[in-house]
Amino acid sequence: MDFSKKLIFSAVASLLLAGCTVVPGSHLSLPDNKQQEDNDAFSVSEQVNVYPLTPSVIRQSKRPEASARTNPALDAELNGYEYYIGPGDILNITIWDHPELTIPAGSYRSSSESGNWVHADGTIFYPYIGTVLVGGKTVTQVRDEISRRLAAFIESPQVDVNVAAFRSQKAYVTGEVNTPGQQPITNVPLTLLDAINRAGGLAKDADWRNVTLTRQGGEQPISLYALMQRGDLTQNRLLRPGDIIHVPRNDAQKVFVMGEVNAPQLLKIDRAGMTLTEALSSVGGINELEADATGVFVIRNVHKAQSGVVQTTTVQTNQVMADIYQLNIQDAAALVLGTEFELEPYDVVYVTAAPIARWNRVIRQLLPTITGFNQLTEGAVRVRDW
Repeated sequence: MDFSKKLIFSAVASLLLAGCTVVPGSHLSLPDNKQQEDNDAFSVSEQVNVYPLTPSVIRQSKRPEASARTNPALDAELNGYEYYIGPGDILNITIWDHPELTIPAGSYRSSSESGNWVHADGTIFYPYIGTVLVGGKTVTQVRDEISRRLAAFIESPQVDVNVAAFRSQKAYVTGEVNTPGQQPITNVPLTLLDAINRAGGLAKDADWRNVTLTRQGGEQPISLYALMQRGDLTQNRLLRPGDIIHVPRNDAQKVFVMGEVNAPQLLKIDRAGMTLTEALSSVGGINELEADATGVFVIRNVHKAQSGVVQTTTVQTNQVMADIYQLNIQDAAALVLGTEFELEPYDVVYVTAAPIARWNRVIRQLLPTITGFNQLTEGAVRVRDW
């Protein structure tokens, strides 16, 4: 064996002895994968749950699908709805057959300009009867109060009361809607869906699955997807004064597609959701020359995963870092399973490299060294012959 062959043999042997650590690029290897961190050794295999993607696993991991439902509780609230007067409202009070007690609006004054302003203490002033507490009352209660007190001065007074301007109570729509801002609470019931529509509807980057309704310091999760796409009316709410509807951006609705695919990239989950097959299709599919078709993985951080994901493991949940789902697409028909597997925000879709691809990477790194050895040896032979 000449000198160059000995050098090449030594280099290859040393690489083989060193093992997989010299293989360039990343690779997901599930068994016997260990790390050392902060001098505390632990086995990654004990920190993750691994599930082969089978029909049964997909059924267990699937979130309950929203469906069309009625909302009897909301219907009852709407049927019994009444507006309660508050400070800042303007009342229009009419005493029939007694124009001297009814402030005329005139040709150039609206009812809101000529009406009775409700003061900060919830009262108004009215001729003959003086101060009347109207705050927190309905127009029917105010009408009865004024009629009762005017009866001491007018025989059988005919009183009509209505709200000329609703200014005391508001709900707010913030976030990714076309015209965020306040929505007045009036004598016409205002629902969450009404408020969204009045705000111009959802903006392009809205996350309509994770809308929140803040009421008296507490938050209620709302799915506009279930309400608007699936007809689940239980997601609708009757709004009350001070309610805040917030529609977040879909910045958190992202998944990462990495490894042996044709165009690794970050993908945004759209309003209809995203399946594993859709994610692979969006990046051009797997690299048919480099990918291991048995090694299509979905890595899901259990702390970020949404509720409803399967947790069938003997390891305590607080010790688990991630759930890993493995799809074998050696038979392309298995991609049908991928169409049923819904991705969650911050999922990592990783396609591992085939063993031959990893070996080829080693050889590609060796070629410059081998070429250099050959040139060095040939130069030495020429010098000797000379």
